Amino acid sequence: MKACRPLILSGLAAVTALLAHTGAWAQADEARAKRIAGGSCFLCHGAQGESTSEAFPRLAGQHAQYVAKQLEAFKSGQRKSSAMNEMVAKLTPDEMLALGKYYEKMSLPREEAKDPQLAAMGRYVYHNGNKFSGVPACVSCHGTNAEGAANLPRLATQFSGYIHTQLKSFNKRDRTNDNVVMHVVAEKMTELEMAAVAEYVSSK
Repeated sequence: MKACRPLILSGLAAVTALLAHTGAWAQADEARAKRIAGGSCFLCHGAQGESTSEAFPRLAGQHAQYVAKQLEAFKSGQRKSSAMNEMVAKLTPDEMLALGKYYEKMSLPREEAKDPQLAAMGRYVYHNGNKFSGVPACVSCHGTNAEGAANLPRLATQFSGYIHTQLKSFNKRDRTNDNVVMHVVAEKMTELEMAAVAEYVSSK
């Protein structure tokens, strides 16, 4: 047993060193992400990911992997945006993920729906779909509280206007970088249903 003790201590020292190294890298990534965000991202997306306009998505609380995925799509040209092209041109995959993790830690307060009646309709469509037109329930992918998942966007607390615009882009197939399921869903939605769902999830 005594002979094993040096090996155990050596192993613990190695693990401790690895954890310290990993922690240092995490701090470096966060610092780098903060510099990038403070240099350009904040102009449209706000200092705390709260966004300055419904034309730009709120990033606070958004899933890190989803943010990185969208940044890569802008860089590759899969997702079109003249505003984002220059912003992402020099970003590395590590920096994209670091930015995602940076914004994921932030949060926004929940806001009441501006149009409660419209939100009530959106709640029904979100949770039940529309059996008459074939629109499926949004909840099956985006979750009960519209929080999404690693590769599915968090819709809760997002601007209703931004969500509505994206649904219209999917409806017209102007946006093609994400899950093809969104084309099938959005093409069956009416303008009113898109606006209603957007109003509902923005207040979650």
